[in-house]
Amino acid sequence: MDILIQPATIQDLDLLMDWRMEVLHEVFHLPKDVDLSELTSENRKYYQEMLPTHQHIACFAKWQDEIVGCGGICIQKEMPSPDNPNGLCGYIMNIYTRKPYRQQGIGQRIVDWLIKQAKEMHVQKIYLEASVDGKPLYQKMGFHDMEDYMKLKEHDWTSSRFFYRYFPVILFLVFLISSTVPVAIMVPPSIPPPGPISTI
Repeated sequence: MDILIQPATIQDLDLLMDWRMEVLHEVFHLPKDVDLSELTSENRKYYQEMLPTHQHIACFAKWQDEIVGCGGICIQKEMPSPDNPNGLCGYIMNIYTRKPYRQQGIGQRIVDWLIKQAKEMHVQKIYLEASVDGKPLYQKMGFHDMEDYMKLKEHDWTSSRFFYRYFPVILFLVFLISSTVPVAIMVPPSIPPPGPISTI
């Protein structure tokens, strides 16, 4: 396929947002009717802030004047070290090709283009998160597993979202603790089971 990689600018903001939300829906298996207004707003702010300063580089893949894929790389700086003397890092993200055009090398063209842009900015450390389907492609392109990295668990037991979502369950458990009447407890599988309940 004769694929053209086209840089995206802030003038393409609406188009970038359409593709970004399409990517999020597919990658995270989100229902079509889910409310993503807050997430949409934050992504728009991200593009508005990062694109003009070249802290994010985005592109589209076009075939016969039709956009068939997209991608981006986030440029950031960490503390310089022996394996990254200037501290510049590139995080490749949002790599996506629409289903009818997959397995035709478009994803690789997008990633190659993004790597080239990063290297022209003297970025020496480039990394990404790979899906199961994408991992063979990235390995073929020279990426390898980063064995020494760890990620903090995202679940926050004290967050307001968690509290308000499970407030009825919390209230019920408080009632059980203070009650002397034996009651059977059923907890939905999606909710982590409570800790030991005092019977004092």
